[in-house]
Amino acid sequence: MSDPELHPMSPQDCLVALMIAVSAADETLRTAELVKIQSTVNHLPVFADFDADRIQVLAQVVFDLFEQEDGLDALFGLLRDNLPERLFETAYALSCDVAAADGTLQETELRLLEEIRYELNIDRLHAAAIERGARARHMRA
Repeated sequence: MSDPELHPMSPQDCLVALMIAVSAADETLRTAELVKIQSTVNHLPVFADFDADRIQVLAQVVFDLFEQEDGLDALFGLLRDNLPERLFETAYALSCDVAAADGTLQETELRLLEEIRYELNIDRLHAAAIERGARARHMRA
């Protein structure tokens, strides 16, 4: 893995890495979650100048981090260093969307979302609104 000091992650890199982390939290990358990540990158304004080919590189960074004992702490360190605070709620919303994409929330995903809320200091009421929106967007008929 390259040295983050030499190659800092862009804010978009951070958002994608976090979405991948949520998808990988239950140790299964579900197709619905991967499609959600790709669709998000292709359609949201925050990713307008993002090279979608980086998703694979960022996935490998996340997988490498998750193989380490303190990998989640390292991921949050990268987020704190490279993600502007104005994108914290965006990061949480994207995380919730990925978690909800396959129609089920595993215990590991719920714990990771809780950790993300804590690490990004997301207000409880704001978090509830974001979660409710994700649930509404991913309801099945």
